[in-house]
Amino acid sequence: MNFSNYIVYVDESGDHSLSSVNKDFPIFVLAFCIFEKKSYSQSAVLKLKDFKFKHFGHDMVILHENEIRRDKGWFKILNTKEKKEAFLEELTQIIYEEDFTIIATVIRKDKLFSQSNSPYDIALKYCMERTYKFLESKKEHTKTTHIVVEQRGKNEDEELELEFRRVCDGHNFQNIHFPFEIIMANKMSNSAGLQLADLVARPIGLSVLKPEQKNRAFEVLKDKFHKNGSGRVEGVGLKIFP
Repeated sequence: MNFSNYIVYVDESGDHSLSSVNKDFPIFVLAFCIFEKKSYSQSAVLKLKDFKFKHFGHDMVILHENEIRRDKGWFKILNTKEKKEAFLEELTQIIYEEDFTIIATVIRKDKLFSQSNSPYDIALKYCMERTYKFLESKKEHTKTTHIVVEQRGKNEDEELELEFRRVCDGHNFQNIHFPFEIIMANKMSNSAGLQLADLVARPIGLSVLKPEQKNRAFEVLKDKFHKNGSGRVEGVGLKIFP
């Protein structure tokens, strides 16, 4: 098979429904994390396994940003400020060291009431279009690239796959075929890529929602965004809409 040398892991932050808007987090974030496969398997996967063995004694823990932030589940061990700081510092260092590219879309739901398309569909299309441009820059755009997303529920998954296929079939800004394949992964899938994607989505949203607030996680991420030839990130690796 003619597979590309890259794989994409996807996660989201916030609610993509327009029927209700959380005043504390009135945005939806979709983050694509693009890894070169060899680097991913030889570095990211091994580092996360070693990290889990060190802190939990096994590698079955699934790293979820929400649970880490709230000290829930496995992360009840982070019961002192010192433990939490040390844990986050080490995890942040792993993210900093890993070589991957971020393409993300932040939807301002509080400004989107006139739109007919869902925030998820808008964000998905934009991220897929920019992922194609990234692969084109690497001469990998004619090969099959797999995009891995978490399952969310039968109806939502069917709607997502339908929109994904529609974009691939030419409903994109270039009106061309995208050679992408979608992989629906179980939420409990112990995938290093999905876990890293989970850790980046919320900090990206907070950087847009509260740009004046200290955001250590985003400082680590900001150099990983896809850029154009002149080094511009806005509208390239990070789209804020509207």
